[in-house]
Amino acid sequence: MANIITGCRILGSVFLLFIPVFSPTFYFFYLLTGVTDIMDGFVARRTNTVSELGSKLDTIADFSFIAVCLIKLLPILKIPVFLLVWIGAIAIIKVINVISGFIVKKKFVAVHSFLNKLTGAMLFAFPLSLLFVDLKYSGCVICVIATFAAIQEGYLIRNPLDIEIE
Repeated sequence: MANIITGCRILGSVFLLFIPVFSPTFYFFYLLTGVTDIMDGFVARRTNTVSELGSKLDTIADFSFIAVCLIKLLPILKIPVFLLVWIGAIAIIKVINVISGFIVKKKFVAVHSFLNKLTGAMLFAFPLSLLFVDLKYSGCVICVIATFAAIQEGYLIRNPLDIEIE
């Protein structure tokens, strides 16, 4: 059941590609994908169906949702250069983390830390926050959290502690 919910998030992300940004329909599917992100993990833990496949599907769903949002929002938003550079640096750290996971663990490693979850929540809230907060301010807050999350992720991949690493 949890994997079906995750699959719905992937489908919802695809639907977003064909919907005008900031329209009521866009917000509906945007919020729906966010709800499925919360639900799939909850259902998996509640029904004792947590699996490696589910974790990988969750990561694919997260990536597809973020990619679609970037495709839809980047052309519209006027992101300051300093934020673009910062986002690029975070992306490089995340790529290094993926490569490190393959080197250290010989498999894809997903770190489900509090900071990664907080970053995801902040990224999800970002388009909604644009109604109230200037992009450069909300972007800085998200980048600070995402930077710490990416650094922590790299540390945990290389030095696993009692944290959910799959």
